[in-house]
Amino acid sequence: MRTRGHDAAAGLVRSMTVGRTPHALLISGPPGVGKTTLALDLAAGLLCDDPDPAARPCRSCRACRLVDRGIHPDLQRLAPSGPGDQIRIGDRDRPDPGTVRRLASDLVLLPVEGGARVAILERADRLTDDAQTALLKTLEEPPAGVTIILCADDEERLMPTVRSRCRRIRLGPVAIRDIEAILGAMDVAEPPLAARLARIASGRPGAARTLALAPEAVAARDEIARMLLDLLAAGPAIRLATARDLTARAADLTRALDRTTAGPAPVRVSATPSPPAARDGDEAEEADGMPVAAASAAERRRGVATVIALWRDVARDLLLVRLGDEGLVRDPGLLDDLRVAARLLPTATDASAAAATDADLAAFLARLDVVGELVEANARPEIALDSLLLGWPQATRS
Repeated sequence: MRTRGHDAAAGLVRSMTVGRTPHALLISGPPGVGKTTLALDLAAGLLCDDPDPAARPCRSCRACRLVDRGIHPDLQRLAPSGPGDQIRIGDRDRPDPGTVRRLASDLVLLPVEGGARVAILERADRLTDDAQTALLKTLEEPPAGVTIILCADDEERLMPTVRSRCRRIRLGPVAIRDIEAILGAMDVAEPPLAARLARIASGRPGAARTLALAPEAVAARDEIARMLLDLLAAGPAIRLATARDLTARAADLTRALDRTTAGPAPVRVSATPSPPAARDGDEAEEADGMPVAAASAAERRRGVATVIALWRDVARDLLLVRLGDEGLVRDPGLLDDLRVAARLLPTATDASAAAATDADLAAFLARLDVVGELVEANARPEIALDSLLLGWPQATRS
């Protein structure tokens, strides 16, 4: 099995390959924690050709090799797509590939290779309400020999009726040492970098691997963190003027991660390209005198969400350094910058001011969580970012 750091869950999945397999399984946990890896382990075990059930998945038979290459005809995978990044229900008569209705129609067919069929729905919490309702019928009356595996970052977004029809496995963070070992076994990072990425990833081996394969994303992440620390000594005007730079670097970060996880997107070339029509609320800027396409609302929202997520780590680590708990810092690569920033704020020489600043940092951490939820709930991302920039604690003036 390829799953690491989740011994209990891996043992439970292994027992499913030799005993009774549930018709539906819900694997939940933070993004990048290993949900899809565990789902593929179960799929490989169910589709494996090895005559000894205890040896499945063997990873050497034809079926296992097809699963590893992602081309097994009896393994269906569904993931969010399109502008809304959702899993859609699909048309009733001729549903498109990648929709729930198309999956349901495919699952009623007989297996091509053996006696089982497996469907994996990645990020199942992105199922639309209609798609969940359509999936519910398949969960209630699954075809014989079919196992449906739902992987969800936030299982609370799934309907209670969907959750109740699934056997559930919850994955938590993976230990730092285990993530280091995973990166070492994959040969994607030298030990010092693996140790740093393991801490940055917050218990998510998938996130650590993605960063290891995208050094430009790590560089963008470091630059954003240092920009935020520098803003401690900046006034309101400079802070607000930095918003565009922050979101631009966040866009670079997300693009680098996307290239690593999905590969390069195809490029469509036109002999006479025309500038895209401006969308409501979009802003355009000039580059070398030529207009460039403005970022869509979804892209701007994702950029601000990326800044907020990184800001949480920066604020948390800054507070830990001020409290003298440097061993708990999430990103040791920024420790020197954090020490410098911590000295800019009131220190123990003025105990009351220092305590007030630490309380402000703690309150700002809570504010990041609230604003992050508002951005996810469609609050205007630019206003959310400006409010955080103005609320970021102010360094002591000399």
